[in-house]
Amino acid sequence: MIDPKTHLAELLAASLASVAPEQQSTEIQLERTRQASHGDFASNLAMQLARTLKANPREIAQRLVRELPPSPWVTRVEVAGAGFINFHLSAETRTAIVTTVLQEGEAFGRSPRGAGRKVQVEFVSANPTGPLHVGHGRGAALGASLSNLLDFAGWAVTREYYVNDAGRQMDILAVSTWLRYLALFGEEIPFPPNAYQGDYVVDMARQVREAHGDRYLRPSAEVLAEVPALAEDASNIEERLDALIASGKRLLGEGWEYIHHHALTEQLADGRNDLEEFGVHFDVWFSERSLYDTGLVAQAVERLEKNGHIYVQDGAKWFRSTQFGDEKDRVVQRDNGLYTYFASDIAYHFNKLERGFEKIVDIWGADHHGYIARVRGALTAMGCEGKEGGPLDVLLVQFVSLWRGKEKMSMSTRAGQYVTLRDLRHEVGNDACRFFYMLRKADQSLDFDLELAKSQSSDNPVYYVQYAHARVCSMLNQWGGDPASLAGAGLAPLTGEREMAICARLSAFPEVIDDAARDYAPQAIAFYLKDLAAEFHSYYNAERILVEDTATRDARLALAAAVQVVLRNGLGILGVSVPESM
Repeated sequence: MIDPKTHLAELLAASLASVAPEQQSTEIQLERTRQASHGDFASNLAMQLARTLKANPREIAQRLVRELPPSPWVTRVEVAGAGFINFHLSAETRTAIVTTVLQEGEAFGRSPRGAGRKVQVEFVSANPTGPLHVGHGRGAALGASLSNLLDFAGWAVTREYYVNDAGRQMDILAVSTWLRYLALFGEEIPFPPNAYQGDYVVDMARQVREAHGDRYLRPSAEVLAEVPALAEDASNIEERLDALIASGKRLLGEGWEYIHHHALTEQLADGRNDLEEFGVHFDVWFSERSLYDTGLVAQAVERLEKNGHIYVQDGAKWFRSTQFGDEKDRVVQRDNGLYTYFASDIAYHFNKLERGFEKIVDIWGADHHGYIARVRGALTAMGCEGKEGGPLDVLLVQFVSLWRGKEKMSMSTRAGQYVTLRDLRHEVGNDACRFFYMLRKADQSLDFDLELAKSQSSDNPVYYVQYAHARVCSMLNQWGGDPASLAGAGLAPLTGEREMAICARLSAFPEVIDDAARDYAPQAIAFYLKDLAAEFHSYYNAERILVEDTATRDARLALAAAVQVVLRNGLGILGVSVPESM
């Protein structure tokens, strides 16, 4: 069955061919009306044609209406305002969506937009240096929901986590663990304020002691032999930390690699478990270190150099990123021969394209805004086709403010004083976390209300949506019939305003999916589900569904069952459960 919107577009195309055949290439736009009095759909086609035809848009609209082919789907067409064409659909056309939903079930709303093309979504990718916090949770919820949405819209999705297992931050984690290990043996060394402070570091130190005793114990005097004292103004804070790292590498030798590996694997495993418990799954865990081990970083820099985008200054190699919109050029290889983080990021993104992804979507924190131009520029400089940066799209996720009553909670990754994602999940539940994270666009800051998330009331959006699903389940159980039979129910008894409103909302779901996938906006699904639940609750409170008249009862149950299907499909995209009772 052709959907009403497509049918109306065909009617307008036929009318346009009669009124202005030379303008048949004009894109026909149809929008759902916001008020029932304005019909079901409206078109601004007449206003699009006004300048070209040099005529009043209302007059053009009237001519278009007169030339519209007759349709049993349409009961009335009227010209409104400056020249809008409003279409009123028949009740039978409106309610037909119920049968469609019930017949298609979990497939309802799926879109062919992606056409099976390969897309990679990279998200979270937090440094494995400590527990995931509530900010990481927002990126996780967004990435997982977006991946589900793109899959629902016909893309072949790969969910990827980029493991930052190379570089200085891992050395900092290793030295933090080692210093806590030394403290367990009474070797008190002033702990760097810029090292990792959390209790999890002490836990890892205990694990090392339990497994290997004093094997990695070194006297504090030896550890500090070549380490400068912290200046009063802390001006040498980073220099001192690097000196402690160098001391660990010198004194421990292969033992340093063990502590480094232990800290990495412990934190990576903790993060993976946390995400799995959150319902966030990854198809690929990609190691940054592998880019160095396989020579991909060196190859990427060589390719940029070959293409004329590298110059040497003071012994270092610089990428001409200013040519691609960056505020300044960037070092990719230092004068000591070591590559920068940016160089490995270039190699990683080029590797994504070499793996055959037609679209790559990165979800980054808001503090990475300046990084977009230089990464896209590097891809362009490496010869990527199409728009600048090739197929790379970037979503920036703003910060999360967590509130407990009137108290705003603080986060600091190195100080170890932050609310973890695990703590948040345990307090409010996965469902509330996943849904609440979707209540704002990614580029908007989010205030997460703990008390609201835990409340069982209509003010809590996730509870409200889930309760609508549970209500339908309860009614179907009370009825006791075969839900599959409702796909064949007669829908003529559905004539009320609220019933028509629900039908209109159901029919909009495929459009919501398509638009949300195009815009990378899974939050649109959350907003839609809130509206659908509100309309259903209003209907439930105003009308008896399990009435004595069989025809009316079955029609209303079919409508409720269709709501159930769409709620289930939408919540599935968001990674939220669909309880049958509450």
